[in-house]
Amino acid sequence: MGNLSHPSEFILLGFSTFGKLQVVLYGPFLMLYLLALLGNIIIIVMVLANAHLHTPMYFFLGNFALVDILVTMTVVPKMLSDLLVSTKTISFTTCMVQFYFYFSFGSTTSLILADMALDRFVAICHPLRYGTLMSWAVCTHLAGAAWAAPFLAMVPTVLSRVQLSYCHGNIINHFFCDNAPLLQLACSDTSLLEFWDFVLSLAFVLSSFLVTLMSYGYIVPTVLHIPSASGRQKAFSTCSSHLILVFIGFGSTIFIYVQPGKAHSVELNKFVVLVTNILTPVLNPFILTFRNEAVKAVIHGQMQKLKSLNNLA
Repeated sequence: MGNLSHPSEFILLGFSTFGKLQVVLYGPFLMLYLLALLGNIIIIVMVLANAHLHTPMYFFLGNFALVDILVTMTVVPKMLSDLLVSTKTISFTTCMVQFYFYFSFGSTTSLILADMALDRFVAICHPLRYGTLMSWAVCTHLAGAAWAAPFLAMVPTVLSRVQLSYCHGNIINHFFCDNAPLLQLACSDTSLLEFWDFVLSLAFVLSSFLVTLMSYGYIVPTVLHIPSASGRQKAFSTCSSHLILVFIGFGSTIFIYVQPGKAHSVELNKFVVLVTNILTPVLNPFILTFRNEAVKAVIHGQMQKLKSLNNLA
């Protein structure tokens, strides 16, 4: 097959199986999308504005909130607009751009979670060396690598999709340009591409998950050896929220993407991706920060200031 043999646009099936009921989904999905944006923006603003949160832990938390917003914005606005129209199309170029940013931001999410695990490992297992091992220079380099590496690695991935021959139609059974539905349309040999995808999954997803598990493999015994019950509770409280998010985020990502590209149940993946991109970003602010004592103290302080201003007025 010749290169660049591709349609000018793709048709996204989205939630076409719901028929006219798609319009009913628009309101709840829009509300969840706005809540996800609002919750994560609040996190970023709090981390930037409050000096008490200018620590490595909240630095990574702010990065995670930012990438959460960007992943959601890459997919959800297009999905929402398609709920209101009968013909859901996306140009080939826009499809490739969406593919690039979605998987780049998604990989960054995994690496930031691993950075957060390393931060907790150093804080709990090596508290006396925390200031040195997790200096701002180290944190900046870790976060910078988490952002840069996926964006560089995804360049050949996207270019390979551009070079594919799509002779099996132009209908994508999804609400965005996901990997498996794209490969299903290709009549070129995709075995090498699927192997490259698996290598990237190992590099970004499974390696991050392994780093996280290894970190907590040291954290848990260290916490259990803390003599005071209050000390153990405080240590576990700083890790429990992160662990919940780790298993939600890595669980869904590994389920969908750490397998050969065409070996997916698209309908099941569509549901899992929907939960990951709409429901999880809404829950993340509550899981990661609003349950955190330091953030609660900041929120309480801000509310007290607002109350004082209202009383003066």
